[in-house]
Amino acid sequence: MTAADAAEELVAILGTARSVPPFTDRDPSFGNREAYEAAAHLHVARLARGEKPAGRKIGFTNRNIWGEYGVDEPIWGFVYETTFFRAKNGMAFLPLDGLAEPCIEPEIVLHFHSPPPVTRDEEAILDCIDWIAHGFEIVQSPFPGWKFRVPDTIAANGLHGALVIGEPVLVSSLPACRKRLREFRIALERNDSLMAEGCGANVLDSPLFALAHLTKTLASLPAFHAVAAGEVVTTGTLTPALPIKPGETWSTALFGIDLPGLNVTFRGKGAGLP
Repeated sequence: MTAADAAEELVAILGTARSVPPFTDRDPSFGNREAYEAAAHLHVARLARGEKPAGRKIGFTNRNIWGEYGVDEPIWGFVYETTFFRAKNGMAFLPLDGLAEPCIEPEIVLHFHSPPPVTRDEEAILDCIDWIAHGFEIVQSPFPGWKFRVPDTIAANGLHGALVIGEPVLVSSLPACRKRLREFRIALERNDSLMAEGCGANVLDSPLFALAHLTKTLASLPAFHAVAAGEVVTTGTLTPALPIKPGETWSTALFGIDLPGLNVTFRGKGAGLP
């Protein structure tokens, strides 16, 4: 199982909701190095299709879910303009066709006006951010039953499916932003029933530390460029990732930080996803 082989399989199933056996099951030597090579091949193929990067997603930053998926480290992938959606007035409608076993993840999304440094200094990171938004990342598993190892998820662009963001809020209008990003809480509902709760500290102790992990990781991967001005970065799920189906409406409320909640209704057939 070469990196090129893995990427070819992933390109072939993009937008089909089909799955493939995990690469690590077929080749135990398929490790993170091969996975990042496969991810680079996949990215080049998507660029060749005309897709344009909008930013990054960070996955598995919530240590509380590591045991569920058998992972022990965060991952990352690209967000593309074709997978990036903005809610209007806090509401969005999103098709799920083309996504394999989709799940919803409520997250904090950062937008950068200048490239963030490789540091864990929260204030230095905040200095590079112009706005913050609450969003839903829709993740998918091209591996049946969400059974995989870390290299499989790296190769598959961090399991990214789509990103929906709510109203951006300027960092300058968020008092004590560093502290609030650690301490805020969130409630996630499906059709008005509470499904999960979480907090900012669930994400590697703060969404800013999740970003710090990404910048450090990218610095060790010369095949990928660092986070640039104008990119969005969604920092990982604040709650467990939960399965979603067409016809459902999911919503959030945030407490302890002045970010509005988000309401998304999922549809079956539709356009707009890769």
